Amino acid sequence: MEKIEIKNPGQYYVNSWIIYDALGGPAIDENKWSLKVTGLVKKPAEYTYQELNKMDEIQYISDFNCVTKWSIKDAKFSGPSLKDLIMKSEPLPEAEWVMFVCADGYDTPIPFDDAVDEKSILALRIDDKPLGVEHGFPARPFMPSLYGWKSAKWVTEIKLMEKYEDGYWEAYGYHERGKVEDEERFKGFGWKKIKRHSEIDK
Repeated sequence: MEKIEIKNPGQYYVNSWIIYDALGGPAIDENKWSLKVTGLVKKPAEYTYQELNKMDEIQYISDFNCVTKWSIKDAKFSGPSLKDLIMKSEPLPEAEWVMFVCADGYDTPIPFDDAVDEKSILALRIDDKPLGVEHGFPARPFMPSLYGWKSAKWVTEIKLMEKYEDGYWEAYGYHERGKVEDEERFKGFGWKKIKRHSEIDK
């Protein structure tokens, strides 16, 4: 099992998850729920929970780092590749941001490059168990290099966009990207965009 090591300055480890529900946790019927890929794509798509569970999955062990400075050490995350889900819909060249939209009204953006990183997944399980409601059942994106508020619970839509837009916490001053290693907790801390190396440029 691969273990991902992320430098997480300013963090401290806790023994159990601290649960946040910014807008209240929704009750979701897995048989009615679906995940859409929309926005700047040639082929919008929609997937059921059952379809996602049948896809090839990525598994690894990684810390989960909350922007409020607590971390869970060595959790196991499992789920389909977020990159594969996005690239199947054939993103347009102008797509620079991805917005995760959720069943409770929450949303959060991340740069396209982070969304299609090889380690970014749509997490369906943590520690070999399906996500509990408190963890965002039925699915949530997980990007090991980004703080946990970007790992949006109860996600229902992956929307590709050209320009940055604030999500829920970003409107309150949280950082546009939220990279753990660089302690990108709040706006006003610059970050350097890395040239895209995804298949979209080929």
